[in-house]
Amino acid sequence: MNFDEIIDRKNNFAAKYDELKQKFGRSDLIPLWIADMDFRTAEPIIEAIKQRADQGIFGYTSRPDSYYEAVCDWLEKYHGWRPEKQLMLHNLGVVVSLSMLIQNFTQPGDKIIIQTPVYYPFFDVIKNNDRSLVENPLKQVNGHYEMDYADFEQQAQNGAKWFLLCSPHNPVGRVWTREELQRIGEICLKYKVRIIADEIHADIVFPGHKHVPIASISPLLSRITITCLAPSKTFNLAGLQASIIIFPTKEERDKFDDILGVLDIKRNSCFNLVAVEAAYRQGRAWLENVLKYIEGNFKYINDYCKNNIPAIKPNYPEGTYLVLLDCRQLGLDQKQLHDFMVNKARVALDDGFWFSNTLEQYMRLNAACPRHTLQKALQQIAEAVHTLQTENI
Repeated sequence: MNFDEIIDRKNNFAAKYDELKQKFGRSDLIPLWIADMDFRTAEPIIEAIKQRADQGIFGYTSRPDSYYEAVCDWLEKYHGWRPEKQLMLHNLGVVVSLSMLIQNFTQPGDKIIIQTPVYYPFFDVIKNNDRSLVENPLKQVNGHYEMDYADFEQQAQNGAKWFLLCSPHNPVGRVWTREELQRIGEICLKYKVRIIADEIHADIVFPGHKHVPIASISPLLSRITITCLAPSKTFNLAGLQASIIIFPTKEERDKFDDILGVLDIKRNSCFNLVAVEAAYRQGRAWLENVLKYIEGNFKYINDYCKNNIPAIKPNYPEGTYLVLLDCRQLGLDQKQLHDFMVNKARVALDDGFWFSNTLEQYMRLNAACPRHTLQKALQQIAEAVHTLQTENI
């Protein structure tokens, strides 16, 4: 588990590298934007894929009971929740699932609540499906993001039908507590608001915090919640396209299964089948070590900025490997900040405004990379900030 290893991803068709020119206008940037890791995944996963490849036949693939049992065992052991495997379905990805659920389980014009700032595909899956987007902005209290329950209840009273929950939250890095989730869930129950929970970062949680699946809190909340999760963030498997949806009823599960059948995407690929099961059966040691390494990266980022770039203030995530950089003290507007990071610092970060217009002077940095990569990126940012401040004197 050598997470300091620098792996040349330019030769493995990595979107993080290959799409730099298209996304940022140049390709000579340190890519810390798209949310995958620059680490090799767990060895048992690699070995499972190799063994499957050695069989040499890659036909249509069935799914054994052990596939969903591995997911259930993991959820029970590490998150205290054992859903019924009969209520689970495989799908290509969480965002695919969110879009398909909104298309097929909601009606045109339905009001759907999101808590901004939030992962930008949340906006797209609602607007592009002709549903009504309702924002319930998170509140910053002493730099700490909290839910605005009064505003949420007002939106529920105003006829919102669904709530798209991000838990843990991307990009603010909150791991919602049981009390927070229970309180928001009680409002949903009171006003008959259904919940779609994106829990893709459930396993990327750091000491002092614990992910709680909202459907696990009570039987009542379980009945109104559809949960979407995946091993893709946990084990760096996004390119294998595998996710899980957990439904509250067999009727809803079967309805979605029929939709997958019409699209002919019900089956696993032969590789994600064995990779997912190996991840949930044998990947825990790797995960525990990668979390320690990423937390070390958080500390490095915070210490480096404090000592060398005090005008940029990073948060310290409770969950996810994504760090928000508060760049307001640089005095740059959104377009200037983007240009500064790309053309002066030569780093590719996610622009804060992608998540909300309240983050126009923020950037999101992916810390799941070797420490040397972070050191180089932060040094380039520091040098660019020094030049900027010198020019403004």
